[in-house]
Amino acid sequence: MDPDRLQAKLRATFLSELEEHVRSLTADLLSLERAGPDERAELLHRLFRTVHSVKGSARAASVELIEAAAARMEGLLATARETQTAPGHATIDLLLEAVDGIDEASQRLRDQRALDGGPLAALVTRLAPGQPPAPAPPAALGSIRLGVDRLDRLQALEAELRAARHASDGVGAHIGALQDTVRRWEQEWEGDVRALRAATRAEPSGPFHAISQRQRARLDRLRADLDRLAAEAAAARRRVDGAAEPLADALRALRMVPFGDACLGLDRTARDLARASAKDVEVVFQGADVHLDRAVAEALRAPLLHLVRNAVDHGVEPPADRTARGKPARGRIVVSALLRGGEVEVSVEDDGRGLDLEAIAARARRDGLADERDPRALARLVFLPGFSTAHTVTDVSGRGVGLDAVRAGIEALQGSIDVETRPGAGTRFELVVPLTLVALRALLVRAGGETLAVPASHLRRVVASRPEDVRAIGGRDTVVVDGAALPVAVLADVLGLPAPPPPPRAASVPLVVVAAGGRPVALAVEALVAEQELQIRGLGARVRRAPHLAGAAILPDGAVSLILHVPEVVATALGRSGPTALHRALDAPRRRRRVLLVDDSPTTRTLERSILEGAGYLVATAADGDEAWAILEREGADALVADVEMPRLDGFALTEAVRASPRLAGLPVVLVTARETEADRARGLASGASAYLVKSTFDQRSLLETLEQLLG
Repeated sequence: MDPDRLQAKLRATFLSELEEHVRSLTADLLSLERAGPDERAELLHRLFRTVHSVKGSARAASVELIEAAAARMEGLLATARETQTAPGHATIDLLLEAVDGIDEASQRLRDQRALDGGPLAALVTRLAPGQPPAPAPPAALGSIRLGVDRLDRLQALEAELRAARHASDGVGAHIGALQDTVRRWEQEWEGDVRALRAATRAEPSGPFHAISQRQRARLDRLRADLDRLAAEAAAARRRVDGAAEPLADALRALRMVPFGDACLGLDRTARDLARASAKDVEVVFQGADVHLDRAVAEALRAPLLHLVRNAVDHGVEPPADRTARGKPARGRIVVSALLRGGEVEVSVEDDGRGLDLEAIAARARRDGLADERDPRALARLVFLPGFSTAHTVTDVSGRGVGLDAVRAGIEALQGSIDVETRPGAGTRFELVVPLTLVALRALLVRAGGETLAVPASHLRRVVASRPEDVRAIGGRDTVVVDGAALPVAVLADVLGLPAPPPPPRAASVPLVVVAAGGRPVALAVEALVAEQELQIRGLGARVRRAPHLAGAAILPDGAVSLILHVPEVVATALGRSGPTALHRALDAPRRRRRVLLVDDSPTTRTLERSILEGAGYLVATAADGDEAWAILEREGADALVADVEMPRLDGFALTEAVRASPRLAGLPVVLVTARETEADRARGLASGASAYLVKSTFDQRSLLETLEQLLG
């Protein structure tokens, strides 16, 4: 390889490694400052090893300044290691300053700027003489570094593969429909032949019989061709699944980084701010090994940094004040992460003085804001743009810009933020963000004739409400959910879409309860469609500025669903007043139909129960066929929706038992299953099922439409 190219490659590799070394050195130096004798030896050994690696790598990449700085840092650490003494604060400060200088020098090298005149050049002379250079350890083999842009490209290709796989599901459904049509033609043909034979009194062996046999043979060939095509399509889907799912899992794993990466530098920031303000603060990290998307981790860094700075500046009191209140002199800030399904719950909590609710209320009155009485609602005012109770402007806070930016940053991730404070005891900020920005778990709804996605991170409840449940309070329509009166808005009206027709008299209306910034709203929609994991796409330039939209997704049938930006939707909904279309058509309620839902998967039961209740049905559930049969004998039902593969009594056997019962024989039975072969379908219909729906090729609209037809 050309020497210049080799040198450039060595330097690029060195800079990539140096980023991790800087993080490790900063974390270990901060730990060393508070370490006891038992931990000190291990930390000094690890620090010495890291600095030694930096020195050797810098020499290989011909970066003499960083090599010299690392050598002198190595000397300081060697002295501490040999004497088994804890470095003083001044030494730790100097070493941290050196790490900062190395970090700044690496940025200069990336920008192809000279190192002369930078902080590191002036700092080298202040460091104690180091040890003689030692040979650098050999580079580790068996791994490569993959650029984020290349990873994003691979992820985009995987998403296209997934979309193609969903499209093949639609093809399979069309083939299945054609098979059903051919079977119907066969039955009709047999009837037509019998009728024509009777009408013409044709002989069984005459010309008419020959024509009939030819036509029947053609139908048989068509059915056989379709059966073969369906089998080939199913096999192709299985092959694609066998490649696509492991690929998706592997790419997701590549994108994941520990939550600790988002926290890098927080303890250093807290230490520096605390020392500058004569405070004593420790930062504790919990759940640092929780993994999340690299893009989410990077987007969290700025909000977390601001919250920790606020905790030191506003929350934690000086040691004398804390001691006077019976608290430990050292303040404590806990930054934690916890997995919650497809989301990560992140919190920043301090044990300081808490928010000054009286000052917040006074500021709110001066600004003409609503007079909040609830402490939680009062505390949430700190997220409003420009809201501040600080009397002085400092480098840390008091400029009226901060927590609103934190809120905006979290909401840009399709996340949410809330705050809880205890006067004199501390404040806790809670952030909920998606695990990844590539895929999004969402509830699909219909509003204004469009299919829209509601991110699960903002979804609180799905309920069914009749128009008479809506009450006007303070000039605004409200509905009671879990004992709380929530404002109601029609989603189509909020988005400026064509208004849906008024609900029929006494019909139930699906309400999707969402929340942003701690403010809940019940959104009336026309229908609930499905809950799915969506592959996110960016919006085109023409709709990029649409405030209520956050992105788009390709649905399994190839259609496009727009993803709602819930904070903007909530803000617009709360800005509206007056009655909604739900206030019309009041009448005595009609009897609600009762559906027994049977599935051994708690997740599937929960989802389908929400869908059915959102459509106005009363829903009872059972975990298997045996339990379902006991419920049917005891209580009955208007319809039965059941899985096939269940313990004790499967769906086929349950259906046969229903059809054999004199009392239940007429009960509509819908089998919803992953078993999609023609043999399974035929067995389901032979057992007496009214409908047979395959999970891979239907959404919840199919279930609701089937029930509507069966129940009239």
